[in-house]
Amino acid sequence: MQSRAWRDGAQVAQDFPLEELDVWLATPEALVWLDLCQPEPDLLAKLAEELGFDPHAVEDALAPRERPKATRHASHLFFTCYTTDLVQDDAGLWELATSRVSAFVVRQGLITVRDGAGLNMAEVLDRWTADGLWRLGVGGLVHGLLDTIVDGHFDTIQTMDDALEGLEDLLFDEKIQSAAVQQRVFGMRKALVQLRRIVLPMREVVASIQRMPLEGMPRALEGYYTDLYDHVIRASEWTESLRDMVTSVFETNLSLQDSRLNTIMKKLAGWGAIIAIPTAVTGWFGQNVPYPGYSEAFGLYQSAALITVGTVGLFFLFRKFDWL
Repeated sequence: MQSRAWRDGAQVAQDFPLEELDVWLATPEALVWLDLCQPEPDLLAKLAEELGFDPHAVEDALAPRERPKATRHASHLFFTCYTTDLVQDDAGLWELATSRVSAFVVRQGLITVRDGAGLNMAEVLDRWTADGLWRLGVGGLVHGLLDTIVDGHFDTIQTMDDALEGLEDLLFDEKIQSAAVQQRVFGMRKALVQLRRIVLPMREVVASIQRMPLEGMPRALEGYYTDLYDHVIRASEWTESLRDMVTSVFETNLSLQDSRLNTIMKKLAGWGAIIAIPTAVTGWFGQNVPYPGYSEAFGLYQSAALITVGTVGLFFLFRKFDWL
């Protein structure tokens, strides 16, 4: 658990016990932040009862696989979103690691509830301090938190974009087996589907917070949230373009497999035609009937010359038409 309290332009408390939260929230002109990482349901339920949080919001903060959203309740604003990170396993396949971040926003405080260590809160604190966002009230804290999460989305999208470019290079590498490329493309498509479920709803989250302004939010924050919404739109559009790229890589891989199969069939047909000439010549001369050169050395030389000329001739003919 982490906590901070600011007042009169300075930080006045750090990592205070949970029992003092209501005292700081009741302190005039104070701004409070409390972070709960993987809290026990009983602890969060008790805190929610003391602060008057909506039980449905508490349930959403703990339920797995909750979609990103923002809702206004009688005494607070609640929103939930996810951090993302694209990681590569031992087999070289890409997977999307996610971590849920929920927040209860009251007039003088922000309470975050996380299900893991996916979000580096030290980075959020640095942003609050460096940009002076805590001086803008609870709206500044919310903006700093969401801006850090959206920047993480951009990092994930950039990593996925670079990985797709690497897949494009592998497509035309003859040494890479098509099965390996298919596995990587499938893993990328799966990660992209998960990423779209997280990035696309962020437009609704930020837009909802803009439509439901926080109490006492200064007008200076309007520009901050407009810029944040623009970042969310850019991330959504970039994610959609990645879907087209993944589809293009998948279809190109299938087309290349068909082309390689046709090349193999041409080579097999060419070698089959070449082998047919010696078979025909030896079969003809192997019949039990007299023929020119029968039982003579001339017949042996004649059959060898026919085999050699026919085989070599077909070989160079097929090479000319790129069949071999």
